[in-house]
Amino acid sequence: MIIIRAKKILKGFTVIALVLSLGCAIAHTEGEEYKIETGDVLTITVYEQPDLTTKARVGPRGEITFPLLGNVDLTGLTVSETEEKIEFLLKEDYLVNPQVNVFIEEYHPKKVFVMGFVNRPGQYELFRDRPTTILEAITMAGGFKEGAAQNGTKIIRMEDGQEVTISVKITDITNKGYKEMDIPINAGDIVVVPESFF
Repeated sequence: MIIIRAKKILKGFTVIALVLSLGCAIAHTEGEEYKIETGDVLTITVYEQPDLTTKARVGPRGEITFPLLGNVDLTGLTVSETEEKIEFLLKEDYLVNPQVNVFIEEYHPKKVFVMGFVNRPGQYELFRDRPTTILEAITMAGGFKEGAAQNGTKIIRMEDGQEVTISVKITDITNKGYKEMDIPINAGDIVVVPESFF
């Protein structure tokens, strides 16, 4: 059984599970509106302006440095929106009709943090080709350590700027076979396994 502090999150999980099941965790496939994220490496070219060709990694604040423009904030933008923004900024002061192409050369790794009573606490990369579940994340961390309160496992997640804690009863998955309770992990989630005091 999963106890969710905010009722609206239950609906959110249904949507997340559906999206992830369709292979959208990384959003690499054609037609998806992938939003550029911190750590992505971009190659940016401007038609007939070879001096402006730039390879840049998106910084922790969502910015890149681009010739003539300095720092450009790409927070929450898709590739096409990034192209439009750079074209607009270049058109304002520098070029008559710039044509910008943005290519994501390297996607930042999607990671989960696993803490507490597991054998190898740390940061682990999520699967790129399919969703990573709560049990798989714990397995990456070497499984439960002796003395772990398995049913006290929690996922700490940011939703709309708010911290949400999701409690997961692991034995419902492992002993009762409730596979739907083995929910997908989001990039940036923190999995916490507490110590048992019994």
